[in-house]
Amino acid sequence: MATTFVVVPTFNEVDNVTRLVTGVLAVLPTAQVVVVDDASPDGTADAVERLGDPRASVLRRPGKNGLGAAYQAGFAVALERGASICVQMDADLSHDPRYLPELVSVVERGADAAIGSRYVPGGACVDWPRLRQFLSRWGNRYAAGMLGLAVNDATSGFRAYSASALTRMDYGSVVAEGYGFQVEMTHRLVRCGARVVEIPIVFPDRTAGESKLTYRIIGEAFRLVLKLAWSDWRRGHRRRL
Repeated sequence: MATTFVVVPTFNEVDNVTRLVTGVLAVLPTAQVVVVDDASPDGTADAVERLGDPRASVLRRPGKNGLGAAYQAGFAVALERGASICVQMDADLSHDPRYLPELVSVVERGADAAIGSRYVPGGACVDWPRLRQFLSRWGNRYAAGMLGLAVNDATSGFRAYSASALTRMDYGSVVAEGYGFQVEMTHRLVRCGARVVEIPIVFPDRTAGESKLTYRIIGEAFRLVLKLAWSDWRRGHRRRL
């Protein structure tokens, strides 16, 4: 049986994290949850530890050092502890734990990665402002078109990876943050020949806490796609020469 670790970055998610961790362990009772907390002043890390569940642990980081770095730190802990499947998900309850068994099962059956996708048949975004819907949908089309990804939701943060895929793609050297981190991870999956499966999910807006999405993060992702496209073109040009 696969050893599954669920990595959850947090910053000021005390209103959500207890419900999330218990929800994850209810549907994946043999999994381990690693909460990567960036020194949340609201007591998020303490709330996880008060659960007293040996399947849930906290990796405390000294400051807010970025989403991508938090996932990388969590993956490293999971792999050191023997994970064969690493799941990433948000703490704001927009990623419903009920999808976890299917995401994990797809990887157990041979996929290198399973992505919880809002933009395949059966997927949807609920209660999102129109501007956010526009930016998300067209940002994904922009990334897929520029990079040739053949993935409908390259910015999704709800995923399961096989340990071997994370190793092949050298996840520790990814430099982007926010949406850019998800795009760069998707790009690396595709470029290393990984088999990627998209699972439809319904993605509601958060009901507690504050969104971490900023225009800086959006701009970083836009520039990253250009950088990756230029890098792909240069590699292809060199091969033709």
